[in-house]
Amino acid sequence: MIEARDSALRPLARALGDERAEPVLLFVEGAAGRGKSHLLHELADLPGTADATRVWWRCGDDGGPEEDGHQRQATLWLVDDVQRADDTEVRRLRRVLEGMQSGSAAVVTYRPEEVPVPGLPLGSPPVTYPPRLTVLRHRLAPWDEERVRRAVGETLGDSCTAEAVRTLHERTGGEPQVVVDLLAVLKDRQPAFTGTAAEVEAAGVPTRLAELVLSRTHALSPAHRPVVWAAAVLDGPTGRDELIAVSGLGAVTGRDALLRALEGAVLTELGESRYGFAVPLAASAVRACVPGPVRQDLHERAANVLGRRQPVAWDAVAEHHRAAGETHRWLRAVEKAAESAAAVGRHQQAIALLERTLATPGLPPQARARLAPLLARSAVTGLRSDQTVEVLAQIVQDTSLPPAVRGELRLDLGLMLCNQMGRFPEGWRMLETAGAELNEARPDLAARAMAALVTPYWPGNSIDVHRGWLIKAMAAADASGDDAMRTAVLANRVGLAMSCADPDAWELVGRLPVETADPACARQAARGLCNAADSAVWLGFYDRAEDLLAEGRDLSARSGAPYTKCSALGTRLLQEWWTGQWQGLAKRCEDFITATADMPFIAADAYLVRGMLAVAQGDWGEATSWLAQRGTFGTEDLPVPVTATASGAVIRLALARQEMTAAAERARAAWSVVAGKGVWPWAAELAPWAVEALSRTGDRTAAHTIVRDFAQGLDRRDAPAARAALVWSRAVLAEMEAPAREQRNGLLRAAELYREAAAAYAELPRPYAHALTGEGAARCVLAADTEEDADPAAMARDSTAPLCPVPGPSTATWAISELESCAQRFTELGAVWDAARARALLRTRQPAKKGRPPGRPSHANELSPREAEVAQLAISGLTNREIAATLHLSPRTVEQHIARAMRKTGALSRRDLAHGLGQPS
Repeated sequence: MIEARDSALRPLARALGDERAEPVLLFVEGAAGRGKSHLLHELADLPGTADATRVWWRCGDDGGPEEDGHQRQATLWLVDDVQRADDTEVRRLRRVLEGMQSGSAAVVTYRPEEVPVPGLPLGSPPVTYPPRLTVLRHRLAPWDEERVRRAVGETLGDSCTAEAVRTLHERTGGEPQVVVDLLAVLKDRQPAFTGTAAEVEAAGVPTRLAELVLSRTHALSPAHRPVVWAAAVLDGPTGRDELIAVSGLGAVTGRDALLRALEGAVLTELGESRYGFAVPLAASAVRACVPGPVRQDLHERAANVLGRRQPVAWDAVAEHHRAAGETHRWLRAVEKAAESAAAVGRHQQAIALLERTLATPGLPPQARARLAPLLARSAVTGLRSDQTVEVLAQIVQDTSLPPAVRGELRLDLGLMLCNQMGRFPEGWRMLETAGAELNEARPDLAARAMAALVTPYWPGNSIDVHRGWLIKAMAAADASGDDAMRTAVLANRVGLAMSCADPDAWELVGRLPVETADPACARQAARGLCNAADSAVWLGFYDRAEDLLAEGRDLSARSGAPYTKCSALGTRLLQEWWTGQWQGLAKRCEDFITATADMPFIAADAYLVRGMLAVAQGDWGEATSWLAQRGTFGTEDLPVPVTATASGAVIRLALARQEMTAAAERARAAWSVVAGKGVWPWAAELAPWAVEALSRTGDRTAAHTIVRDFAQGLDRRDAPAARAALVWSRAVLAEMEAPAREQRNGLLRAAELYREAAAAYAELPRPYAHALTGEGAARCVLAADTEEDADPAAMARDSTAPLCPVPGPSTATWAISELESCAQRFTELGAVWDAARARALLRTRQPAKKGRPPGRPSHANELSPREAEVAQLAISGLTNREIAATLHLSPRTVEQHIARAMRKTGALSRRDLAHGLGQPS
């Protein structure tokens, strides 16, 4: 707790280590449970003082040690709880301290709140200290949050969340003994503690703390106890006059009662003229012992007192009205609290309060009609809550609600089902019904429902359906005369136009009212900016997307739109994936998924990126799980671009595993979804892999159809990523269909197309796709480079052969150089599997020479490059067969490489090889 390097302890150590040193007296003060006795035991073992005699003196137990009539040198007096000493014991202790000799020291601990004369641990008159005696004082402080976190880890392990640690620190005030006692309660909790803040809140008051505060309260006269009860009801630092007003005591009696409570250490001064319990948990113990009718009166007075504060903390006022049994005033305060929280962007606070209130049995229908729309509006703007959906779904069935209220609830419930929970069919039906219900009574909200149906991300409807709803939504918004609704429709119009790469999309983005002073308009504009940024990332406009993201997130934060701000983080992860910012990306994805655990749909982009990283890194077992969203949502429930991209990665994985039938089936199903939607830029991450899967299984008609439909769908649209993918798809088709009699020409044509795609990806930039298409070009050139026509002059004489536009005297030379470059780029990105595959292809053109040249290492005790490569893929999770397919080896050879790698590194398993390669397992 305190180490010898502390300034207070160095003189103590010197005094005991040198018989000529002047004596030292150290007073240690600390409230009950601060660890004073523990500190004494630590000081008893102070380094460098082994020759000193230890004399323990526990005040109030047995009168202290026997006096021997003279002082001894090199004595360490350890005096505990001096506040418990009677007058006789204090006089004896004074004589000991006044007669201390050179080379001796004393440590005296006490509770400052319990000494008879404040500030004088040994009473009055003051002690006559010898001139040569050094007198020091040390105050033990409560634990800070970091120290509490360490104690939690020592007792409960690492499962406790940061919020739980923070709650534990706040509720205990950091008092060590209370922390230890509460941790013991949590450790023995049934069901077992899972590490949440709610469990800490529900743990109750440790027995030792409850007995201490209740005994001190009981020691006060009955006339003075109400001031302690008032502090317990208010449960926080409170001014003197408010505390007295809530207690119900008069000014004179109240002031006297507060003084007695402070003297008795029941209450303490928590700040300048602010009073309460030193340990917040103590308030619960006191409240539980206040008679019910008295407690209700206290809560009523507390609500009145807090209602006069400015600004009013309406949530606290509401809770006091509820506890006082004042139902009408409670519900009005809840309404004001929710409105106040939502107005400043604290939507989660409003949601939690309204959910609790609306779940109360027997709530009057009028109150439900007022509070339910507040909950719905906060839930749509804020973050997901399953309980909110359940509450609203029940309320919307109430036929006694006015139609306009019911329609508003359907609107917000539909938005939540679609945007935050991924329940598209249900949400779509809810929005259609809401639009019809609101059309006459609330045309502004009807426009909002129609605008939501414009969003094309949801599966199940073609782009023409969304365009039809856009026409209706624009008309309804104009008729409503509501600027916020016009902005909402414009935001969704932006999303639709950007997704389809319509020519007027960027002009529409510029019309979003980002400078508006209206918070409702600002929230819709922020949503429009973030939607535009998301579409820009899918299209391949990364610089523009960066600017839109920054502006959208800033406006979301300023206008109080946490859902929009949070969804923008998923867009950033996609941007980092495609632009090659892979360093730490896997952890950023996992952190985002953890942070959104209660609304997994919003993390769909993070799951997708994490899965694609796992494919590139060779962690195929994990890849399948991530790409399937870890079971949180089925593929059919995801936004169409996410479904298409995930399907492309799954198809690629199946092709690598030689699971051709599964790859082709997934290709047909995924392409059907994209074609049915008709937003062709979203096919960019699916088309090349779908074409390859269908071609490899002999369904060339379907492969050609994909390329044709993709090209027709894109037409002249400005979608750089999709245009590069179209060229890539054509390259795959050319490579797969190179006819046997003209195979060389067909492969060189495919190489040209791969080169064209690679150049397009380099310009975007998309470094991973650039490397993949560059590898494709090199692969085709090497396949075309047979012995008989490898001569460039022979190629030139063949007038029918399309020349691959590559530099150098030989296409093979260029291809080898390109493969080396691709392998390096894969390695720099962290694409372990791709790098190994490229290097394996290189080795087929650069076979290892027999024998070992002079000076070349034998790798007798170290991993050879090939063994390290195989080991790396094994660590990633690939099977021997998958490694063999990647590296063009036999499974038997792979098995031998792994066996040698395990022997050389001392690994006990394939995963354990990570230690041998200096990597975390």
